[in-house]
Amino acid sequence: MTDHASKALRLAKAVGEAMYACDHAVRALGITLEEVRPGRARLSMTIRRDMLNSHQTCHGGISYTLADAAFGYAANSYNHIAVAANCDMTYLIPGREGDVLTAVGEERYLRGRNGVYDITITNQNGEVMAIFRGRCRRIQGEVAPGLREAIEARPK
Repeated sequence: MTDHASKALRLAKAVGEAMYACDHAVRALGITLEEVRPGRARLSMTIRRDMLNSHQTCHGGISYTLADAAFGYAANSYNHIAVAANCDMTYLIPGREGDVLTAVGEERYLRGRNGVYDITITNQNGEVMAIFRGRCRRIQGEVAPGLREAIEARPK
């Protein structure tokens, strides 16, 4: 791994940790941050009874929140503040109580201030439950001010 790639990975991980520490909604839902890399994030959660809708399946807003979180962590992994401009989600199969959902967000396009990210949610059996696409816009500011400089100054 090149020195640049190593620093980018360390920055992405540190940004993810900083975001997670302040992400009250994600933590309240029991969502776990498993991995952050430049332009990529993986989060997971277990569907609880209080997350079920009247059909006794996972409420769409809960799985959407998981996907949106993966999108946010992937889009902000460079320490530039990125906000959602547009998102859509296709629900394929329902989630049930006790299912473990994993959302993997991957960057598809990033140029200037615009980015596109695809998130796939799977269950513990590897079945694709939902597909989410998020489009972000970078705005001024850093997720964790000074973090990039600290990573750059720190030896391997």
